[in-house]
Amino acid sequence: MIVTVTANAALDVTYTVPTLTVHGSHRVSSVTQRAGGKGINVAAVLAQLGHEVVVAGCAGGPTGEQIRRDLDVRGLSHRLTDLVGDSRRTVNVVDADTGDATIFNEAGPAQPKSTFDALVRDVVRLVQEVRAQVVVLSGSLPTGFPADAYARLVTQVHEVGVPVIVDADGETLALAVAAHPEIIKPNSAELASATGESDPVTGAAALRALGARDVVVSAGADGVLMLPAAGGNLRARLATPLSGNPTGAGDALVAALAAGLAGGRSNEQIVRDAVAWSAAAVLQPAAGQVDPTDVTRLESQVRTEEIV
Repeated sequence: MIVTVTANAALDVTYTVPTLTVHGSHRVSSVTQRAGGKGINVAAVLAQLGHEVVVAGCAGGPTGEQIRRDLDVRGLSHRLTDLVGDSRRTVNVVDADTGDATIFNEAGPAQPKSTFDALVRDVVRLVQEVRAQVVVLSGSLPTGFPADAYARLVTQVHEVGVPVIVDADGETLALAVAAHPEIIKPNSAELASATGESDPVTGAAALRALGARDVVVSAGADGVLMLPAAGGNLRARLATPLSGNPTGAGDALVAALAAGLAGGRSNEQIVRDAVAWSAAAVLQPAAGQVDPTDVTRLESQVRTEEIV
């Protein structure tokens, strides 16, 4: 069983327009609304590929009820902590001509300390109840949460003997690594911002000096880099890059990491899955979606190499 935590869950609204023009007026071709936030997207991908998963995090108000209802409709088990106020929304505008996405992320309502305390208690209780094999902490924090929220959650989850993956950025990432999560998953820009290093191998070493263990970097068309604390750096990428909607690619990548860690797969197997799963997500119109047949087809196109 895998538990994903979306502290700042959202209702994702996706508009598809024929062509996105700045300052223009647009006719919307289609609209979808679904529960979102990075951890929910991770959970959705895991479920579609046959893995047992439970969604944790925070939701509140009428929008929070929409989030819960959508999770029910999609068959995703959830245990969400009550948020003070109404959950945030995100708006994703997809240009049908190019597949490019433009995203607007609300911050959500400010939270008292009691909301964070309740989330920690609920997550630890859930992890113990379902005998979780891996916990994933993904995405932004609600306004008012401490900057070291993920570091505290990592520590609490480690105390009950469960490994943790963190996908965050900025100060949240920098503070989380001090709690020694098993895997952190920055993208290239996030890694450079956190360390000041443009080279991912050097950047990963800088994060390990702060307490990180294995570092996995998503690098777009350059593929996925796995930089383990034990050595044996790997790069995996498709033989031919794909074009499409990259919005949920990082979340699908994290889903592959969680499944691989839970299943005891080798680093090479995990990084190959990470590329195939994230590439399959690029082919979908919204985050949190993959077609298992795409995953199977793309796995044969993944190439790996050792890097120094």
